[in-house]
Amino acid sequence: MEMKSLAFRQGGGHSDGDVGGAGMDWKELRWSTSCRLTDIQHVHEGDITQKGYEKKRSKLIGAYFPQTPGMDPSMGQERRTPVTPSSSSRYNRRRSSGSRNERYRSDVHTEAVQAALAKHKERKMAVPMPSKRRSLVVQTSMDAYTPPDTSSGSEGEGQGDGDEEEGGDGEEEDGRGGGGTSSSQEGSISMEHWISRAIHGTSSTTNTTSSTASSSSSSTRSGGSGAAGGRLADVLAQHVHISAQHHHRHHHHHRHHKTENHSAPPDVTSYTNNTTTTDGIQVERTPGAGTAPQRQTSKYGNAELMETGDGVPVSSRVSAKIQQLVNTLKRPKRPPLREFFVDDFEELLEVQQPDPNQPKAEGAQMVAMRGEQLGVVTNWPPSLEAALQRWGTISPKAPCLTTMDTNGKPLYVLTYGKLWSRSMKVAYNLLHKLGTKQEPLIRPGDRVALVFPNNDPAAFMTAFYGCLLAEVVPVPIEVPLTRKDAGSQQIGFLLGSCGVTVALTSDACHKGLPKSPTGEIPQFKGWPKVLWFVAESKHLSKPPRDWFPHIKDANQDTAYIEYKTCKDGSVLGVTVMRIAMLTHCQALTQSCSYTEAETIVNVLDFKKDVGLWHAVLTSVMNMMHVISIPYALMKVNPLSWIQKVCQYKAKVACVKSRDMHWALVAHRDQREVNLSSLRMLVVADGANPWSISSCDAFLNVFQTKGLKPEVICPCASSPEALTVAIRRPLEEDSTPPGRGVLSMQGLSHGVIRVDSEEKLSVLTLQDVGSVMPGAAMCVVKLESVPQLCKTDEIGELCVCTVATGTSYYGLAGMTKNTFEVFPVSNNGTPISEFPFTRTGLLGFIGPAGLIFVAGKMDGLMVVGGRRHNADDIVATALAVEPMKFVYRGRIAVFSITVLHDERIVVVAEQRPDSTEEDSFQWMSRVLQAIDSIHQVGVYCLALVPSNTLPKTPLGGIHLSETKQLFLEGSLHPCNVLMCPHTCVTNLPKPRQKQPEIGPASVMVGNLVSGKRIAQASGRDLGQIEDNDQARKFLFLAEVLQWRAQTTPDHVLYTLLNSRGTIASSLTCVQLHKRAEKIAAMLAERGHLQDGDHVALVYPPGIDLIAAFYGCLYAGCVPITVRPPHPQNIATTLPTVKMIVEVSRSVCVMTTQVISKLLRSKEASAAVDARTWPPIMDTDDLPKKKPPLLYKPSNPDTLAYLDFSVSTTGMLAGVKMSHTATSAFCRSIKLQCELYPSREVAICLDPYCGLGFVLWCLCSVYSGHQSILIPPSELEVNPALWLSAVSQYKVRDTFCSYSVMELCTKGLGLQTDSLKSRGLDLSRVRTCVVVAEERPRIALTQSFSKLFKDLGLHPRAVSTSFGCRINLAICLQPHRLGKLADQGTSGPDPTTVYVDMRALRHDRVRLVERGSPHSLPLMESGKILPGVRIIIANPETKGPMGESHLGEIWVHSGHNASGYFTVYGDEALQSDHFNSRLSFGDTQTVWARTGYLGFLRRTELTDASGERHDALYVVGALEEAMELRGMRYHPIDIETSVIRTHKSITECAVFTWTNLLVVVVELDGSEQEALDLVPLVTNVVLEEHYLIVGVVVVVDIGVIPINSRGEKQRMHLRDGFLADQLDPIYVAYNM
Repeated sequence: MEMKSLAFRQGGGHSDGDVGGAGMDWKELRWSTSCRLTDIQHVHEGDITQKGYEKKRSKLIGAYFPQTPGMDPSMGQERRTPVTPSSSSRYNRRRSSGSRNERYRSDVHTEAVQAALAKHKERKMAVPMPSKRRSLVVQTSMDAYTPPDTSSGSEGEGQGDGDEEEGGDGEEEDGRGGGGTSSSQEGSISMEHWISRAIHGTSSTTNTTSSTASSSSSSTRSGGSGAAGGRLADVLAQHVHISAQHHHRHHHHHRHHKTENHSAPPDVTSYTNNTTTTDGIQVERTPGAGTAPQRQTSKYGNAELMETGDGVPVSSRVSAKIQQLVNTLKRPKRPPLREFFVDDFEELLEVQQPDPNQPKAEGAQMVAMRGEQLGVVTNWPPSLEAALQRWGTISPKAPCLTTMDTNGKPLYVLTYGKLWSRSMKVAYNLLHKLGTKQEPLIRPGDRVALVFPNNDPAAFMTAFYGCLLAEVVPVPIEVPLTRKDAGSQQIGFLLGSCGVTVALTSDACHKGLPKSPTGEIPQFKGWPKVLWFVAESKHLSKPPRDWFPHIKDANQDTAYIEYKTCKDGSVLGVTVMRIAMLTHCQALTQSCSYTEAETIVNVLDFKKDVGLWHAVLTSVMNMMHVISIPYALMKVNPLSWIQKVCQYKAKVACVKSRDMHWALVAHRDQREVNLSSLRMLVVADGANPWSISSCDAFLNVFQTKGLKPEVICPCASSPEALTVAIRRPLEEDSTPPGRGVLSMQGLSHGVIRVDSEEKLSVLTLQDVGSVMPGAAMCVVKLESVPQLCKTDEIGELCVCTVATGTSYYGLAGMTKNTFEVFPVSNNGTPISEFPFTRTGLLGFIGPAGLIFVAGKMDGLMVVGGRRHNADDIVATALAVEPMKFVYRGRIAVFSITVLHDERIVVVAEQRPDSTEEDSFQWMSRVLQAIDSIHQVGVYCLALVPSNTLPKTPLGGIHLSETKQLFLEGSLHPCNVLMCPHTCVTNLPKPRQKQPEIGPASVMVGNLVSGKRIAQASGRDLGQIEDNDQARKFLFLAEVLQWRAQTTPDHVLYTLLNSRGTIASSLTCVQLHKRAEKIAAMLAERGHLQDGDHVALVYPPGIDLIAAFYGCLYAGCVPITVRPPHPQNIATTLPTVKMIVEVSRSVCVMTTQVISKLLRSKEASAAVDARTWPPIMDTDDLPKKKPPLLYKPSNPDTLAYLDFSVSTTGMLAGVKMSHTATSAFCRSIKLQCELYPSREVAICLDPYCGLGFVLWCLCSVYSGHQSILIPPSELEVNPALWLSAVSQYKVRDTFCSYSVMELCTKGLGLQTDSLKSRGLDLSRVRTCVVVAEERPRIALTQSFSKLFKDLGLHPRAVSTSFGCRINLAICLQPHRLGKLADQGTSGPDPTTVYVDMRALRHDRVRLVERGSPHSLPLMESGKILPGVRIIIANPETKGPMGESHLGEIWVHSGHNASGYFTVYGDEALQSDHFNSRLSFGDTQTVWARTGYLGFLRRTELTDASGERHDALYVVGALEEAMELRGMRYHPIDIETSVIRTHKSITECAVFTWTNLLVVVVELDGSEQEALDLVPLVTNVVLEEHYLIVGVVVVVDIGVIPINSRGEKQRMHLRDGFLADQLDPIYVAYNM
């Protein structure tokens, strides 16, 4: 298709070859290259790699193109596919052949949009393009998609629904169906040529073309190629000030190419603002004609080196984009808004204040307008049934309805006689043949559904009149195609609420309904149970001779119910009384001057709205002949309706602007077209602001074919008010119809201003005639009280007449608000005693009583206090490069509420052949256009693959369904651009920090500025009486020797394997003996001196413990190191090496297996083997023991070093002295009541922190037996830990969050089978989670709930808290046994709810559970004996009052004695380990934990009767993010994000140059990746008042997690910036 059109263009009247001499070879290039390029492009994914493809492609094209100097070099790296100029030459070719595309858009509007964009061009946005994984891009290849399913066209559903023109254009792009001839490809091409001639006025035949159309045509194509650009430029230059009525152009376009280029076309091909288009064609421009001076690309354009916010050079593509984003966001925002409302807290959200300069209505109060009298004509029938009876008996042969088949041949003619006899038959069968004689199924007044397809108006008409004759109420609905049709559930709800039990349908339709295997028609989703009744003559029995329907005069009974879909997708039934139906027909007859036997062509849906009123009801009243054009025929031949008008010399046609548009697109110079018979062309959606362009363009082309201008009659209607107004066919001499050119700015404030100064943002409206005969109309304000508007104010039109609906069926409240409105004047008095009906249309009554409609209530969006109409925004989006990237009419615009205001979302269907760059370019220009013209920001712009938006039964876009899918994250867009930075202007002001209380504030006792000082302590060690033998010893080594002598055979350690059996165990004496042998080996082989450092690289187990005590016996300082992971040596080995180096270890002790691994080939690839210190394995130990065991002289010397990597990725080692180690063990022994007869199960990593102490040290000190379970074994057998706890009847167990998570996820579904195997957890008194973070309350709660059935006491689970400077501050075993007898019962772990917003300001505000913004926090455990805690201000170091958030400082005998670093960073050392308060108790030396938290005295008492102080840990200071002057903890944002969509399994956030970056792991198909972007942005805005800068979607397992189960956010950040994550999608929010 593309090739053909190209060939045609070269022969055509104005090819774009004759520009500046570049013509010929350019064309050849196109031919040769594009043929070859297409070869490459059709290679399948697998055959050619991305790189190979790019190479081959650049080779092909390189010859023809010098690199244009202005082309931004970053572009090649920015996108996965480089923008070689050839690709743009491909779109230019497509562009130039597409000039027919959007001709029928309002010329003024398109021009405005283009001008606005040209204006923007000067301050061009450098918007970073999202990066997408290759597999996601591939999905948009041509083969992957069918073109939009044109089988469903687009009838007006929802809002203007973008139901304009969906099919035609799509079809012709595929080369089907253009022009209705068999040679459709040729057809559409030459037709396109014809149109461009017609519109450009270039050929002499069509020199009457008025300039309006011409300007719109070329300006749509804002150029890439020189010629197109030139054309756009001169069109803009010429047509800005041209009235639509005069000025024909006879000259050719080419003359201007070289001379009159007044304005540069918006440059679509690259982001930099250079004057050269990338095609390498120079366009001559007059100097200074709107071209910005050529700028150099900024320094990050090359993305080579760029400085980050901290001045660190970073080399990466990602950071270049972020920088680009930061620069874009620096552009000034809208003027700040003053006023605030208090959002139930001091947190101030800004609320829009009316701008004092905004336009206000100044006119007088309007007066209700009356239409002319409804003249009662003598032969008007008393009811519609009476009319049918009359025509059926007097002129039974007169044709009533002719239906067409899909070839445009008459299929069937229904005469008035047949209609009468068949309707009688239907009526008789309805009343007498359903149910039994005694119990008829249907009685007069009952509702029945009419389910007829769009191609069978005859059957519908028969059934409809049959119902009227039987006095039952028809409810016409669409045919449900599948069980899950969009919106069919709501239709079902309507049927249910109307009490429908019978559905009438046609034979063909009945056969086509989905059936179950038994042949039953299944119940549709949400539908009541209905009996399907085929209402066709041959299936019905004849009524007896004496039976006759009861024909009454029209009365107040309900005649029919018309369904209406609301903005939110719900479906209401509007009831229309018989008298209203008749009066409406009379009013239409009078307005349209219908006469008997006129012929009318109808293209509209005959089941509802204008189609039903004209072609089913009024036509029968006047015995007219309706030619019904089915939708399917329009799709095959869009000209069919025009042909039928000619063929039948029809006087009237009822169409939508879409049908006019299609006719134009498909129309070729057909000599035989003659429209002079038409006296009236009813445009059903004439009230839609965009219909005016179709009307103008249609008139333009068909005026030469006998179409008279006054024939076009737009009308306005709504389901509630029926026909609101219709323009009458004019008499020759009367005034011409009105046009209003209104300022968009004024409209958004609800006032009418004829636009003068700002030509860009205007809305051109056409009138829809005057008030209907017999009606009165007024305009009321949109707010609650229906007060009359002023004359220059926009409001809702209300009508007072018999001819409207009377209620929403079954909904009294809504009915009252809509159908029983009493408008009041300024002084509050009603203007009439009769109720008015709200029409749902917004507009005003203009001069001479003409009515103008400016929009619909349903499409109204109030953003920041200003009103915008969805239809207008659709129109603006369509005027930007319309047909190239999106399907016309497949655009949905709606608003969603985020952070207390409506936000605009635009969703469009993208063509399958548009590239990433195309689409992105289009999207950024749509944003600019909407911003310029409507002065409103678009919150989210999404493109979905063609044909994926939910459709209404007639093919329009199902708006509410689209919105629903968007909000639940199942729209699956292929491109998303979010602009929260530009739209969200009501964020709370950034916080200014208040200076804290200084030392001058009065301290009275323990009060600081009126609050108790936040301090607490564990039990005092000195006062505890315990028969603790181990206390006699200063050193753990001595305790072990003492136990080996006194209780040699007491088992201290038992190690389990993955099957739960004992792998090995150690008694006191065995451990002592092995430690002696290791000490001997160290002395002999290692020649170590006392005080030397030894790295122990062992798997979790007993060897590790023996090696540790061996080091103590030899006087060496052990450092436990996690061994490298054999499957992942490259990343884990360097960490091992780093610890060995930083700890200055002189040798490494390990097992044989690991020592082989350290020397293996893989290992030497990661770390140079020669740099290791000596490696000794302890598998075969020497038989002798050392001469004597080492005894340290001073208990303050080093016992061991504890190294761990913090969550921010810092490696920190702390020094533990012998004193601290013994104090630590004693403190734990007392808190947990450990003694030799106890057994404790430990499932922790034994390398650092409390995990190491519990695994290696506590048993030796307290003598209890430790059952050791290596956490890695749980991956093989998740039930291992809990089975061991149950089997050994353990009362105390310790685990980590990762272990708890493994059990929760791995055993969630197996609790029953575990129970049947006898797993019993009822003996567990304490299950402590060892962690260095805020307790994970959700995890502990789900664990408790899950295993409650296995006997786990809900209060057994608790947490501990430790950090680098003190490995355990809190540890909470609460005794559950016989609480009273034991006397040691700890209190419950308490949970409090705090206000998350106060927390950001470092304040603690307790709230009720479930209140908004509440955050549950769980106490971190009972403070260990001998530990004192105070809360201090991290900046001023002053003590904080209770319930203030501050840093946790701790004073304790087991604090570490300092960091062990190579660099000896003294300042840090003294600050962290030896801090003093700035006032108050300035003597005590405290260690700073680096964690924020608060203390709260609870009502609970502990065993000693003391009140219990609970410590709540909020988060690490170094992890906290300072944004907008407030402090955020990543975990809170992550929790919100994970909750937002089922496919988000994990999330991590970090900041980069003040932008919040959110990384989410996607568990689902890559197509869902883009759904997450809006959801993540919404939830973070709503819950945290933060704008997300970048959303990164990655695969599962990308977010790095350390052994304690903590996220390594900084590693992730570095990986992201260095571009190592291979993300599925990266979105940069604007």
